Amino acid sequence: MKTGSCMCGAVAFEIHGPLDDVTACHCSQCRKQTGNYWASTHCADPDLKFTRTDGLKWFQSSSFAKRGFCKECGSSLFWKTLDGKPVTSICAGSIDGRTGLKLGGHIFTADAGDYYEISGGSFRLPQGS
Repeated sequence: MKTGSCMCGAVAFEIHGPLDDVTACHCSQCRKQTGNYWASTHCADPDLKFTRTDGLKWFQSSSFAKRGFCKECGSSLFWKTLDGKPVTSICAGSIDGRTGLKLGGHIFTADAGDYYEISGGSFRLPQGS
C-alpha cells in the first residue's frame, strides 16, 4: 500500500494495488496546470481509497477529462477521463515516500515547452501523440 496527499493534507488517499510507470505529459493543459509538465502514474479506481476529501475539487478541463486538485492549497493531484473508464491518473509527486516507480515515457511531446529538453524513460511516444 502507498499513501499520498496534497500539501496541506485536506486531500489524502491510499493506493491498494499496482501502479504503472510514470508518464510525463507535455500537453498545453498539463503544462498550464502544473507550470511544467504533468508526471503521473495510474491505478484502477477500486484500488484508490480516499481517507480525506475536505479539499478535493474536480474541474472539467475538456470534453473528455477532468482534473482533481486541492481547493485549499492548490495541489494538482488527479486526472480522469469522463468516459467511465475505471482508472485514475495520480500525480507522482503526491505519493508519500519512495515509490519505486520509473519514468516510462512521454506523451504530447510536440506541445513541450521550449525551455526544457525531454529526456528519460525507456520509450518516447511519437511527436504529437
